[in-house]
Amino acid sequence: MEYITSTAGLKKAIELLEAEQAFALQRLKEQSYSAYESLKPANLIRSTLNDISSSPFMIDNIIGTALGLASGYFSKRLVVGSSVNKVRKLFGLILQFGVTNTVAHHADTLRSFGRYIIQHAFTKKTNSGKS
Repeated sequence: MEYITSTAGLKKAIELLEAEQAFALQRLKEQSYSAYESLKPANLIRSTLNDISSSPFMIDNIIGTALGLASGYFSKRLVVGSSVNKVRKLFGLILQFGVTNTVAHHADTLRSFGRYIIQHAFTKKTNSGKS
């Protein structure tokens, strides 16, 4: 910064510093409003969902986990049913845990196996020319 030697120069420097201060204050207000808006619960949820939907790996991971949980729950319900037997309930919990982990960790393999089954189940078998 240069030295100020006159009253006019001092007034000009003060005006310049006041303008810089007003500009910095305006930027600070805009940034605080932006931070306030981004911390609203609705905006936090929206940004989280946008992050999840933009990542295909995340979507596949969520789908695999959901399928694992659902298949584990239904396998337990199939085995245990409405039984009051504690051993059967324990076996159901162990089965649920195993099925959930297996399906969640091997979702891609199970998905390709399911596609294979669907393709072969719904295609017509052709006769090889025998009457």
